[in-house]
Formats: sequence, structure tokens, C-alpha cells
Amino acid sequence: MSSPITMSGFNNIDFSQILTLIMAQESQPLTALQTRQSQLQSRSNTFNQLATKLSALQTAASRLSTGSDLTAFAATSSNPAAITADAGASAMPGRYDVVVNSLARAQVTASATTAPDADTTVVASGGTLTINGVTVTLAGAVTLRQLADAINTTSNPPARATVVQSGPSSYRLVLTARDTGVANAFTVTNNLTGGTGVSFTDTDGDGTSGDDAADNAVQASNASLTVNNIPVTSTTNTLADAVPGVSLNLFKADPAATVTIDVATDSTKLKERVRAFVTQYNDLVKFAGDQAKSAASGDATSIGRDPLLRGVRDQMRSALVAEYATGGSYTTLSQVGISLTRTGSLEFDDAAFSSALSGGTAQIERLFAGTAGSGVFAALKTGLDRYTQSDGLLKGVTKQLTDQASRLTDQIASMQDRLAIRRASLQREFIAADQAMTQLKSQSSSLAQFGAAV
Repeated sequence: MSSPITMSGFNNIDFSQILTLIMAQESQPLTALQTRQSQLQSRSNTFNQLATKLSALQTAASRLSTGSDLTAFAATSSNPAAITADAGASAMPGRYDVVVNSLARAQVTASATTAPDADTTVVASGGTLTINGVTVTLAGAVTLRQLADAINTTSNPPARATVVQSGPSSYRLVLTARDTGVANAFTVTNNLTGGTGVSFTDTDGDGTSGDDAADNAVQASNASLTVNNIPVTSTTNTLADAVPGVSLNLFKADPAATVTIDVATDSTKLKERVRAFVTQYNDLVKFAGDQAKSAASGDATSIGRDPLLRGVRDQMRSALVAEYATGGSYTTLSQVGISLTRTGSLEFDDAAFSSALSGGTAQIERLFAGTAGSGVFAALKTGLDRYTQSDGLLKGVTKQLTDQASRLTDQIASMQDRLAIRRASLQREFIAADQAMTQLKSQSSSLAQFGAAV
């Protein structure tokens, strides 16, 4: 409690200053409540930060907790200018000889007639143009560019229309299939009327253009290749099933050239995932260390001494140094180059890990994933569930803090109302006292004058 306010004499009293001092003293309980609420909110925010870090750590552990995630493959091409390859999780190590006889092509059909310009000359004033069963109906006169726009704005046209300048004052309408392959070829039935006219080549004279190779600038075709002497065809130049688990991208046809695709296990991705876990774990360790320092310095908002933070860190540390009955060559993480330092952080030894992988990923898989969730990272992921799930420990702690802060809000509002009433009451009392002293002072002056006259 602060010292009581005292007054001496009645002259030159600053009632506003007195009111301020009294209210400051009586507001101390309010200030204490507001400070407590701020601390609770800060602690809740800090626990939210912990939740974010644990979620990131759990994600990193999950990517190392199942065998399918640990086995990665890389596919290399002997001629990337002709073929590139991307290996997926289901790829199979091996060598594949690929010969590309032809690429998949999209049909291209150009108008036989030309227009002197693209945007002025009316080439048709009515009628229809049917492209593979999709009819484009003209509502009025159109230029060549407007005709292309009318085709492209039709619902699901099988071909895209463009205007190409083929020479001086010579423009053609060009139709290109939306997709490659014979299955995506199209025909054109021309019933346009008026204007200077638009026509397409009809070599066989059947009233339909595009159904003869001679009608087209480019004939639709499928990709044709062999994979280890097995014939393969595709409507596109991207093949997902020609090589198991590998996507082939064809860029160049050369029937006389063999491109070799080599598929092998790739330790690079696995190392990246291990490094990501080490980074997330060390971030958690640093966070816990910073919180401990804050708590030691007397910071009431710190969670450094909270048993939940200590518990999760101890649990993670124990899981990382434990021995696991994997039935394989490795039983601890330190045997494969992942170990705890004296400061509690994780350290990754690339050379030691590469050595452990030299015989393949099978033994690493046993240590990391185990069977039925018995591996290191499977156990870590399960342990973190206790904290990170929607009904986990972190959710419970943050809800408790939020509820406490919310209850303080009502107390603070009630106390503010009482202090406002108290302030108003004091103001009325001081105003009355000031008026009374002014009156006494006036009477005193009058008495003095009266005595002087006598």
C-alpha cells in the first residue's frame, strides 16, 4: 500500500492532482488484473508457438515413418534433349532402352482461302461451321479475327482457332486440335455464307474437310516407340506407364537412336528429409532454451518452467537415443549418423549416413519405420500425437489460459465501472469543498474589511 494522501492549508489546492493520486492508488487492483490478463494471453500465444513447432516436427517425422516414404528413386536419360524421365515412389530399379519412332502430333487444318486483312474484310455474314460435331453459328457479319473468336468462345470446341499471316496481305484461319493423338483428330463441315468466303481443302470431295491427310497442314498422329524392344503407342508425348513408376517425356523422334533410361535408388531425397527433421528438432530445442532463459530472468510470460514443455522435450530426447528392436543391422540413430550433442541439439553426419546407405535402404527403413509403427520416427510421430491432436495436451492448456483471461475480462470491466463511479463521487466532493472554501475565503475577506473600517 502507498502512503496516504495528506493536505495542509486551504490555499492553492490542486484538486485535480489530488483526484489523480487517489485514483492511481485505488486503481492498483485493476492494474494487477490487467497485468495478469496480459501475462495469460502472452503465455497462450507462446503455447501456440510451441504447437506450431511441434506440428512442423511431427510433419518431418511423418515423412520418415513409413517405408514407402523412405525409398526414393531417380531416373536419368542418356539424351535429355530427346527424352527426360521422372521417377516416382513405385519405380523399379533397372535399365530401359527406348527408341522413339515418332512423336504424338496435334492436327492442324488451315483455310484454303485467304483474306487481305484480319480485322476489316468481312469473310462471312451468316451460316455455320461445324468442327467435329460442335457447331458455330454466326449471328452476323464477321472478319477473319471475329470468326476465330466465335470458334474459341463456343462451348468446348475440339480445336483452337488462330489467324496467321501467310504472306503480304494474306491471312488464313488455322484450326489446331486441342490435344495430340489420332483420337483427337477433327473434321470440318463448312456452311458459312456471305462475305468474301472461307473454305477448307476437301481432297476426296465428300463435303467434309480434315478427313484426308492431304486436307491438313499437320496430320494427327500417336507417339510410337519401343521400350526394351516392346512396341508402345500413346496419344501424348508424356507416358506414365511405359516404364514402371517412371514418367517419360518425349521431345525428339529418331528411329535410329537408342536412349537409355537408368532407374536407381536416390539417397538425396532421404537425406533432405532427415535434414529437415534435424532442423525442426533443433528449432524446438532453441525455443525451449530461450523460454528457460526468460523464466530464469523472472519473465512471468515464459513457459520455460511449464511441465508440458519439459515433458515434450524429455519425451523426444528419450525417443531419439533409445534402442529399437528392429531385427536389422541398426538399432539406434547414432549408428547411422544422427546423434544428440552435449547441448541437446541434433547433429547429422552426412558421411556416416551415406555409409549406412551403401548397402541399400532396407536397414534404414527398419530403423526409421520398423514394422507396425515400431521404428524411431513412427514412435516419435505417435508420441507427438499426444500433444498436437485436437484433443491433445496443448489444446487443453491453451483453452485453460484463454478461459482464465476471458474471466478476467469480466472482472476488469466490473472494476472499471466501480472506479468510474468512485471518480465521479470524488469529483463532486472536491467541487463542493472548493466551493465551500471559496465561500469561506470570501467571508474572511469581508470580515477583514469590516474590522478595518471599525
